[in-house]
Amino acid sequence: MLDESNNWGRWGAEDERGALNLLAPEVVLAAAGCVREGRALSLSLPIRGATSSPAPTTVPHLRGRPLPQHFMSVDGGDYAAGTRAIGAGLKMADDAIVVTPHGTTTHMDALCHMWSGDELYNGHPADRVRSYGAGRCGIDKAGPVVARGVLFDVPRVRGVERLDATDRIGPEDLEACGVEVRAGDVAVVRTGWPLAWQEGPEAYWAGQPGLSADGGRWLAERDVCMVAGDNAAIGGLNERQLADEGLADDLHMIFLWRHGIYLAEMLWLEELAQVAAEAGRTDFLFMAAPLRIEGGTASPINPIAVL
Repeated sequence: MLDESNNWGRWGAEDERGALNLLAPEVVLAAAGCVREGRALSLSLPIRGATSSPAPTTVPHLRGRPLPQHFMSVDGGDYAAGTRAIGAGLKMADDAIVVTPHGTTTHMDALCHMWSGDELYNGHPADRVRSYGAGRCGIDKAGPVVARGVLFDVPRVRGVERLDATDRIGPEDLEACGVEVRAGDVAVVRTGWPLAWQEGPEAYWAGQPGLSADGGRWLAERDVCMVAGDNAAIGGLNERQLADEGLADDLHMIFLWRHGIYLAEMLWLEELAQVAAEAGRTDFLFMAAPLRIEGGTASPINPIAVL
C-alpha cells in the first residue's frame, strides 16, 4: 500500500500533524498577502434546530446519519439547562449542541479517521484508536489552519451550474481551472453538489461527484496541506453513498493515510465562487480551527475565506 509516494517519516517518526507542518511562519505570512479587499466569507453549512422540528432536515446531509442537534430555550421548556436567572428581571438562555460531524455538517477529518492494516498515518499504531478517543493523530494534534486557499471551480470551467452525480474530477479538470498551486496551499474544490438539495433529498442522495484518484494524486504531488470540498467525501459516492474505488485508489487513504493531508468536507462554496469569479481571482486567505477534541476523528469547523 505504501509503494507509491507518501509523507511517512518526512517530518520525523513521531509526527502527528502531517502536511500541516508545511505551514511555516513564512508560508502563513505569504498567505496573508492574499487579503486585498478585506472581504470575509463563511464557508460552512448551518447547524439548524433539533429533530423536534423539521429544521435539521432542510440542510444537506447523508442519508441515515444522526443530524446535528441544537437545543435552546428562553423559558426552560425545551432543554433543562435552558434558562438561568442572573439578576432582577434578567434571564440568560443556554445552548446544548450534539454533533456527529461526518456526513452531517461542515467538518475537518483528523489523520486517525481512516487507516489500513494496523497502522495509522506515519506508522503510528492503530490499536490506540478506542471508544475514548485516538491515542495518536487525533484532531487535537492539528491546531489552527491559516493558509493560502485556492479555488478549483470545476462547474464554472465546464459551463454548468453543478456537476452530475457520476462526474469525477481528474487532473485535466484541475489544470483547466488555471490555478497556481503552492506548497502548503488549501485546495478548495467546488462541485456545486449542495445545490442538488434544492431538488429534494433523493436527488442529493442519488450519488455525489468528487475527485478521481488521479485527481487526488495530482493535488498530493503539489504538496497541499488540506483538500476542502463541498461534497460529503472529497471523492465521489455512488447511489448507496459509498465510494467505488478500491483501497489503493480511495481518496481518504491517498490524502489522510499516505500523505497526512487533511480533509474538510461539506463546505458551502456558492458565495465564494460568485465573489471569486466577479473579482477574477482564485486565491484567498483560508482560515479554520478544529475544536480541541482530544483523540477526535473529526471536528466541526467554520472555514473562513478572506479576499
